[in-house]
Amino acid sequence: MEVQIFIPARNEQAAIGRCLGSLAAQQGIAFQITVIDDHSTDRTRAIAESFAGVRVITPPEPPPGIYGKSNALIFALDHAAVDDAAAHTPPAEMPEWILFTDADTWHYPGSLAAAVAEARQREVDLLSYSPEQEVATWSELALMPVVFAELTRTYPSERINDPADPAVAANGQYILVRRAVYEALGGHRRVADQLMEDVALAALFKSAGKPIWFRHGAGLVRTRMYRDFRSLCEGWTKGLATLFPHPRRLAALRLLQFLLIAGSLLWGIVAVARNGRPAAYIPFALWAVMYSIFLVHIRKAHFPWKANLAALFGLPLFSWLLVRSDLHLRVRGAVSWKGRTYQHSEPGASAASSNPKGISR
Repeated sequence: MEVQIFIPARNEQAAIGRCLGSLAAQQGIAFQITVIDDHSTDRTRAIAESFAGVRVITPPEPPPGIYGKSNALIFALDHAAVDDAAAHTPPAEMPEWILFTDADTWHYPGSLAAAVAEARQREVDLLSYSPEQEVATWSELALMPVVFAELTRTYPSERINDPADPAVAANGQYILVRRAVYEALGGHRRVADQLMEDVALAALFKSAGKPIWFRHGAGLVRTRMYRDFRSLCEGWTKGLATLFPHPRRLAALRLLQFLLIAGSLLWGIVAVARNGRPAAYIPFALWAVMYSIFLVHIRKAHFPWKANLAALFGLPLFSWLLVRSDLHLRVRGAVSWKGRTYQHSEPGASAASSNPKGISR
């Protein structure tokens, strides 16, 4: 077995079947799948157990100060270690790689073997992909390109992948690690008290001098992160403000950008309606320039054109969620996610590095 795959899942009945189907069909590499059913109240466990060869385990409830995802993964790794010890598995037969992936992902055929090959070719100990984003509802179409374009601007991959640059980023929906290095560094135990455990894990590797690689996972993995407006708001409120150095300032800038673009268009319509002189078309020229700049920026997020066009209306939503997230973290000092409330001991901060921001869900 070359890869041990761990999928933490809590109330993921709408997505986990598709995820497991795509992983079970992987070829060209030996692997074992373990689903950590984190006290789901829906059919998540039953669906996972319907797949032959998939292990399903249930962790204890997370203790105070420990986030649910890290708690589940720590339990899963401990459980696997106990199984290996009981089976007297020799070190040479232990998996070289561990893949942490989310239940709402879908994996392209051959992607697992390709990821391992890329990690070996690049000689890195941690490889993380930012999955292709599937969007369907109006709120997804409008918001998601804005979020990911902003992340692309803030965390260019050339900085993340430069060993000499302290900047870090990772996406917990797909993190492949070299098992020996992960265990030597302490793994998720070292980051279990961090809201953005994926970024903190990447920082743990990078600060120890272990090479990491982060990029867009086009043609390898895709995801639909949120399926309705409520879950979208809850999900981004949880950690959006931690992804940017100055969230309120960024919120103000993006709201101003929306007002300038929309305002110049409205100004142009009114000006032309009142008189048809050439000067009346100046606002349209301003609108065209500002909107073109916006589209160039949005296109870097790798979304389809209909999402890029809808993204203008995502600017005020993005601003609102940034402020909302910042208030929850800095004022309330708590975040809620999937029926659990966590106290955030260091509001607005993360333990990733001196610039501890990154990408997480």
